[in-house]
Amino acid sequence: MASSLVLTDVTKRYGDGPPVLDALSHRFSPGTLTVLVGPNGAGKTTLLRLLSVLAYPTSGTVQYGDLDVHAHPHRYLAHVGLVHAGVGLPEHLTAPELLEWILRSRDGWADDGPDRIAALLDRLQLDERRTNRIGTYSSGMTQKAQIAAALIADPDVLLMDEPLRSLDTATTEATVALIEDFVADGGLAVVASHLTDALAPLADNTLALDSTSPAEPAA
Repeated sequence: MASSLVLTDVTKRYGDGPPVLDALSHRFSPGTLTVLVGPNGAGKTTLLRLLSVLAYPTSGTVQYGDLDVHAHPHRYLAHVGLVHAGVGLPEHLTAPELLEWILRSRDGWADDGPDRIAALLDRLQLDERRTNRIGTYSSGMTQKAQIAAALIADPDVLLMDEPLRSLDTATTEATVALIEDFVADGGLAVVASHLTDALAPLADNTLALDSTSPAEPAA
């Protein structure tokens, strides 16, 4: 079961510029999907980078249960599945090899590992080309592999930045169903997506970020 993820007075600024996030306090609870809303530059990607320890707050804290996530990133990230705004998957691996590596690195490998991998990739409709190297994948195939990588180790927390980007209709529906199942099982999901119509029916909460915030640095 996931713990709560709590922001307390979190401010993030880049250099000497004005804050992208300013004294933000919020609690994300287990068993809920929170959709981040706001225009480009409002701070959605910055917030997800803070939650995934890709960035550090200028001030304030982010707690997962009783754990300060920025003081103990390895302990925290063992609970987390990530879909980044910018794809950074190892191009020399195939999708099944990547998912096997993730399971083994998290001590989750078992005899049913190949079947679990195949079932998840089938559900995401990553076709027979899954055995090709990721570097040869189309943008849609790469996004499917990234979603699978986020979910394969049964995380407690799911952080997703534009997960529906580059997906066809069928895979969008499959991804939304996977998020729904994840939350129903007690997971904590935070998702930023411009395709809010697909996620709105599932959302327990929306977090609207300030449209007056300055533009975010490129991811």
